Amino acid sequence: MTVQLRRATGHDLDALYRLEESAFSGDRFSRRQLWHLLNRAHAETWVLERDAEALSPARLLGYGTLLFRHGSDRARLYSFGIHPDARGAGLGRRLLEALEAAAVARGSARLGLEVRVDNRVALALYRRMGFRLERWLPEYYEDGCAAWQMVKALEAAAAAP
Repeated sequence: MTVQLRRATGHDLDALYRLEESAFSGDRFSRRQLWHLLNRAHAETWVLERDAEALSPARLLGYGTLLFRHGSDRARLYSFGIHPDARGAGLGRRLLEALEAAAVARGSARLGLEVRVDNRVALALYRRMGFRLERWLPEYYEDGCAAWQMVKALEAAAAAP
C-alpha cells in the first residue's frame, strides 16, 4: 500500500469528517468545525492518503491539525487521528514528524498538545517523539476525563514536509 502525505484542502472535508467519526468515540469535530479549520482558521491540516487503487473505502488514513497564534512561537497540535484500521503501522509517527516540520517552517519553536490520560497509545507515541508532560487538566473532555498537556521543543533544522 502506498501512502502519501499532503496538506489538506477543502475537497477533503467529507473524508475528514468520516475519519473523525471513525477515529474518535467522543469530542469529535462537526463538519462545520472541520470546514472552519480548513478554510478560515490560522491552521494547517495534513493528511495521510491511501493510493486510489486500494480496496478499502477509507481513503484518508490519518490527519493532524496545527493551530498557530500570531505573535507566539508555540504551535498547538489541535487534533490528531489515525483510522483504526491503519493503527500500528508507524503512520502516526510519520504524520507527527511532518506536522513538527510544518510548525518549524511557520516559525514555531515549541509544539503543545492535550491528550486524554486514558489514551495510553497516544501518550506513548508522544513520549517517544520527545514530548514531556507539562500540566494536568482535570475534567478536560466532554465525558469528564482528564488530560495531560504536553510540550516539545522543536528543532529549527527540521525539514518542511
